[in-house]
Amino acid sequence: VIADSIETVTGAQGFDGVVAIGGCDKNMPGCMIAIGRLNRPSLMIYGGTIRAGRGSDGEKLDVVSAFQSYGALLAKSIDETKRLDIIEHACPGAGACGGMYTANTMASAIEAMGMSLPYSSSTPAEDPQKQEECLRAGHAIKHLLEKDIKPRDIMTREAFENAMVTIMALGGSTNAVLHLVAMARAVDVPLTIDDFQTVSDRVPFLADLKPSGQYVMEDLHEVGGTPAVLRYLLAHDALRGDCLTVTGKTLAENLAELPDLTEGQDVIHSWDRPIKETGHLTILRGSLAPDGSVAKITGKEGYHFKGPAKVFDCEEEMLGAMERHEIGKGDVVVIRYEGPKGGPGMPEMLSPTSVIMGAGLGQDVALITDGRFSGGSHGFIIGHITPEAQEGGPIALVQDGDIIAIDAKRRSIDLEVGEAALAERRAAWKPPELKAKRGTLYKYIKNVKSASEGCVTDE
Repeated sequence: VIADSIETVTGAQGFDGVVAIGGCDKNMPGCMIAIGRLNRPSLMIYGGTIRAGRGSDGEKLDVVSAFQSYGALLAKSIDETKRLDIIEHACPGAGACGGMYTANTMASAIEAMGMSLPYSSSTPAEDPQKQEECLRAGHAIKHLLEKDIKPRDIMTREAFENAMVTIMALGGSTNAVLHLVAMARAVDVPLTIDDFQTVSDRVPFLADLKPSGQYVMEDLHEVGGTPAVLRYLLAHDALRGDCLTVTGKTLAENLAELPDLTEGQDVIHSWDRPIKETGHLTILRGSLAPDGSVAKITGKEGYHFKGPAKVFDCEEEMLGAMERHEIGKGDVVVIRYEGPKGGPGMPEMLSPTSVIMGAGLGQDVALITDGRFSGGSHGFIIGHITPEAQEGGPIALVQDGDIIAIDAKRRSIDLEVGEAALAERRAAWKPPELKAKRGTLYKYIKNVKSASEGCVTDE
């Protein structure tokens, strides 16, 4: 909807170029998809990250703290007074969610790709430097128009590889897989979910950022920001420095005169002492996800999980079960019919993962879904299960008590049920009614591709 709206207005008004301002998760890929389709001189300004909140006791907070406080309340590890204090202080001002969640992930990827100006992704929303960036953007778009530099000159295969490398090093969101595949398809660049695995295998996870770490984007900006990280990656030959950017210069030229990471900082670990020697995003396949799924495995959750399924046909059912304390250690929570067609729109399972983490079950419960996760989700989580339940994928056939085995080392996710039993279940299965039968959502359901294909609607 965002991409279609930008494309429609820009085309109808005959704009010569586009300066897009994206402020949260879906806005930025929506902007980039439209920019790519139109292929007129363009750049993106990131609205900026929020600053960290502080509780009454001085505890550093962010939006996920508020979500997790509900799980902590259910587990009786905090009381209602503490929960309300967290909620009141979690978000102190303007800006997108502060950790390496989807907004900051996509902003960093787009800066690494060369489609926004240096420091765009790490400058806080309320920092005066963000206003200065807007002035610099005016000069930049004028230069792009004069030189006729277009998005497809910048959004090359090599630029997408730079974006993927940056995502892996920073510990970015699973949503980046979905969004970058869609952005690439908008500019006819071949990119698949397996390309993320290839990059993950060679790039270490370096950033101690939330949700799995302790710092937020504001902290990264204070020790050098995204350009300093890109300089570090370039120094280790992880990036292509010859890629063109919206400044009209190459990535390496943009970074040449900018400072390195602050000496002694601990937000970004060193290349030879990473948090994890390979990337945190893993593409899993198996009998439960023949066409792929995406896991965020930072290492702290372990690499293997095997347990009985607890099956829910929507997010709300699962949250009700948590309130009734029906989910326990060792369970594999399955939330289905939340995919592109079933959701519709592939909603985020932030509340389920936050409740699990807040209840102290993050290392003891796995969660799989054909929906998405928030960039703020963490734990032993696998999303984007394809084919989705609404399409009759294997996830639609899972029953309570079925054993599900997940092995991140082998990149496998399997349902341990015999073929005969599955065939019997498949014969009895009928797709539920679509949740939308008219209007925008119905058109989306009828046109959307799978998660592994970027959920695009124009192919």
